[in-house]
Amino acid sequence: MRRLANPEEHNISVKGRKVVEVTGVASVESFDVHEFSLVTSAGHLMIQGANLHMKHLDLQAGVVLIEGTLTSLGYVVDGAKKKRIVTRLFR
Repeated sequence: MRRLANPEEHNISVKGRKVVEVTGVASVESFDVHEFSLVTSAGHLMIQGANLHMKHLDLQAGVVLIEGTLTSLGYVVDGAKKKRIVTRLFR
């Protein structure tokens, strides 16, 4: 049975580079099979990999479960995030 997370509490759990559980998620900004952009209580979080898909989403509880092959994850400062979006638009 899955314990409901406190939406303000932010944690990341990675299991074998195949499953990522993130708590404290306020919203999912964008996602595709290569990248997820999440807004968490600790800031913007980018998760990158291959064949990524959302297995579970509960924004009321602030929980996202992502499966696939994880290659990187990191917090993004606002200026860098805007630059990445502009780069994507002009590819």
